[in-house]
Amino acid sequence: MRIDLHTHSTASDGTDTPAELVRNAAAAGLDVVALTDHDSVRGHAEARAALPAGLTLVTGAELSCRIGGVSMHMLAYLFDPDEPEFARERELVRDDRVPRARGMVAKLQELGVPVTWEQVARIAGDGTVGRPHVAAAMVELGVVETVSGAFTPQWLANDGRAYVDKHELDPFDAIRLVKAAGGVTVFAHPLAVKRGRVVPESVVGELAAAGLDGIEVDHMDHDDATRARLRGLAADLGLLTTGSSDYHGSRKTVALGEYTTDPEIYGEIVRRATGAFPVPGAGG
Repeated sequence: MRIDLHTHSTASDGTDTPAELVRNAAAAGLDVVALTDHDSVRGHAEARAALPAGLTLVTGAELSCRIGGVSMHMLAYLFDPDEPEFARERELVRDDRVPRARGMVAKLQELGVPVTWEQVARIAGDGTVGRPHVAAAMVELGVVETVSGAFTPQWLANDGRAYVDKHELDPFDAIRLVKAAGGVTVFAHPLAVKRGRVVPESVVGELAAAGLDGIEVDHMDHDDATRARLRGLAADLGLLTTGSSDYHGSRKTVALGEYTTDPEIYGEIVRRATGAFPVPGAGG
């Protein structure tokens, strides 16, 4: 089985619609794909309706969190999207994204970049607006060559010159909310140092004690030494280890299925979940 547990669609900051994403996942030879848009479940219904035969969909979301002044992302899988408290918290995070993006546009204008809110809103479309949309606007203007090139201290990286904070969950609250909704939690790309400051390993231990299920190890932002270090940490803490593409369509060079999760780990994630179940494709 080929299993990719971290992808994004136009429901957040990917370039594939949810329907295109599942079709592309099947074409890439995947057996299982998780749709984990940022703080949003809006793409799930479309993905289900278009799910090709032979492909299983795992519903999820990537939650924006912050601890000790450091941003981090928490992948949540197979939770009940209608659980009221968790749904309210996701809405709070999403609602804060528009003023945050407007703030980044204003900072860029102060830095001499002629980006406009209208440009960013056009790029975001119906998706949950985020930094990649602002970065894409910078690419259009020729300020940077790639979306990744905007995620530097000079521009949009955490604590960068044009960075603006947003409402983010405390990760301990995120774990509690996901668990209450019957879901499973995995700390996304925990040592992606190129994105900015990372959470200390001691905090990962505290998160594990609070019920964190796993950490994402095989990821484009982790080199071989980092992956080995994370596997050792996971073994010490009794955490599951996953691998995922973090696919964003044409906004990143990584391909669907470039990094995958072991079938036994996937089986354990499914076993632990009580809020939702994987959706088998029926040739939608």
